[in-house]
Amino acid sequence: MTTFGKPLQPIETGIPGLVLWELPVHGDNRGWFKENWQREKMTALGLADFGPVQNNISFNDAVGTTRGIHAEPWDKWVSVATGRIFGAWVDLREGPTFGAVFTAEIDPSRAIFVPRGVGNSYQTLEPDTAYTYLVNDHWSPTASYTFLNLADETAAIEWPIPLADVEISAKDLAHPRLADVVPMSPAKTLVLGANGQLGRALRAELGEAAHVEYATRDELDLTSPELETARRWRDYGAIVNAAAYTAVDLAETAEGRTDAWTANVAATAALARIATAHGITLVHVSSDYVFDGTADRPYTEDDPVSPLGVYGQTKAAGDALVATVPRHYIVRTSWVIGEGKNFVRTMAALAERGVDPKVVDDQVGRLTFTDDLARGIRHLLETAAPHGVYNLTGAGEPASWADIARAVFSRTGHDPARVTGVSTDEYFAAASGPVAPRPRNSVLELARIRAAGFEPADVGTALGAYLARD
Repeated sequence: MTTFGKPLQPIETGIPGLVLWELPVHGDNRGWFKENWQREKMTALGLADFGPVQNNISFNDAVGTTRGIHAEPWDKWVSVATGRIFGAWVDLREGPTFGAVFTAEIDPSRAIFVPRGVGNSYQTLEPDTAYTYLVNDHWSPTASYTFLNLADETAAIEWPIPLADVEISAKDLAHPRLADVVPMSPAKTLVLGANGQLGRALRAELGEAAHVEYATRDELDLTSPELETARRWRDYGAIVNAAAYTAVDLAETAEGRTDAWTANVAATAALARIATAHGITLVHVSSDYVFDGTADRPYTEDDPVSPLGVYGQTKAAGDALVATVPRHYIVRTSWVIGEGKNFVRTMAALAERGVDPKVVDDQVGRLTFTDDLARGIRHLLETAAPHGVYNLTGAGEPASWADIARAVFSRTGHDPARVTGVSTDEYFAAASGPVAPRPRNSVLELARIRAAGFEPADVGTALGAYLARD
């Protein structure tokens, strides 16, 4: 019999992401009423905002009708409209909880959230049971499914009615035992800008797992009208946008301005639409150039943007677009150093060649090494940190470009006094082409990323390791 008057309450099950819910049901002599799915109340209590697109009902005439065990590549919200079931759920995802089992009776006063890859099955305990479920993807014959035999000895589900005495389809009877089940892999992760310095660091950090894909601009054109059908986007859990136009001075030219807005805004807008439509987490890498650098303290994630040049304007516009995506991480960084030509390698080469450089000393910030940036992005995704903006740079004392140059000279066995500090205006006085305005203060506050459980690498330590590696 349905229990009336229970408070709305989630109950953890021991299988990650599988959550049983008690539902308030209001009844009188006319019958009963419940809110079977109420987004605002349920998400406030921790339910994933999973974006259902379809509502299905399976009506079962007889007691003992048994279905499953099916793991699908989408999330489900399961309840019953009438009747009662015994439900059994088995984790069929890759990972340490593969094979874990949870069982419970479900009547109209209960529901359960079943995450992607958890096998779902049930047995009816009353006649005329209407089993109802919301899903966040449309059924597709090309989707990847995983199955487990209802009678598997390892799962050892204690069915209320013996399987020999119930109605089961021939297909369900033919599903494999647990030892023969191919676990469902995680939802796909797509890394864009795979050949860039951050893209290469992400490849080193995330590896070549089957569910991680890498794409260059030539392989996936984000401004193409066919982008919506370029992938089966519902198979993706995350997109990491490591692609960007970063030629800050060239962006001040007519051609560069067009290219910067195309890559940093139009392409980002297309990604934001895809991510929003398909419930994908979008990771977007931003820049200290969204600020004008006039603050006398480190910039926080909540400071208003005030970009000086075209590059900073396009990055700020991209940030605003990504912020509209329900599941997003805007990772704001500065002074990025990775593979390929960069400031640190240039200074090391000058030191070795006996050149005494003049280096800007009125811009202050922190270096960010791409391996640390990739590590932080992975941390946000794997820990499901709260969505939003995160500053992520190297840790330690801020320094000017001239200070960093002297540190490179010193760590490579050369006299740091060979580096002469000059102002930004002096440095660019003889420039032959357009020069983008630079923020003088590029220091970003790191409290939020630390609160999310990630400790950025110390800049000095990372610089030493980078030079030793080279």
